[in-house]
Amino acid sequence: MAHRGILVDVTKCIGCGSCVEACQKANNQPAHEARGLDDQTYTYLMDRGNDVYVRRLCMHCEDPSCASACPVSAMHKTPEGPVVYDASKCLGCRYCLLACPFGVPTYEWHSATPRVQKCQMCYTRGEQGPACAQACPTGATKTGDRDELLAEARRRVVSDPKTYFQHIYGVNAAGGTDVLFIGPKDPQALGLPKVNRNLPMPDLTWQALKHVPDVVMYGGVLLGGLFWLTKRKDDVARAEQTERGKHHV
Repeated sequence: MAHRGILVDVTKCIGCGSCVEACQKANNQPAHEARGLDDQTYTYLMDRGNDVYVRRLCMHCEDPSCASACPVSAMHKTPEGPVVYDASKCLGCRYCLLACPFGVPTYEWHSATPRVQKCQMCYTRGEQGPACAQACPTGATKTGDRDELLAEARRRVVSDPKTYFQHIYGVNAAGGTDVLFIGPKDPQALGLPKVNRNLPMPDLTWQALKHVPDVVMYGGVLLGGLFWLTKRKDDVARAEQTERGKHHV
């Protein structure tokens, strides 16, 4: 299988939300209005005004810092391109959340068995590829071999400088990503995260994390558990109060 990627052409997006709906269905999530990345939202649309709509989703870095930060390889990059997550290995340390330069992974804070959540580029769909690309009616989201998509992006940008800002977001950001963006404005004007370094992030991440004692990691897991227990206690108390209120009516 080729090294898969995604090309998002902002100039072709009409803001219909088909990509968001398809993503929710493909990941067995309840239909809902997506306003940001969370444990039930792997992609959403930002309205940048003047009929400019921009998607946010996992960038699937070529050398992902989330994977390098994970002490048990629960997060890892596949040979086919997608950066995926194995909940059975996860310790709940949430280093991946801190390491991601794009602020993508989220956590199921309110679950009894919390997991990290993010777009996994529909890697379980095999050759079908990402559901978002299949659902897009205008070709604003396209999937295929990453090198071929990059070549296509360059052709579009160079051949039509009046339409496209002369930059492909994702070519160098954080060492390169498998999700690429082209559009009518510079990346910051489109609302895409500003990543200051064009070098892979894992080496920098490891330099910081290697000095963190193991007790901190397990302490983080403990604190996460305490958070859930406290939240659960509050939820039960509210439910009991509501039930008592019904009996008094």
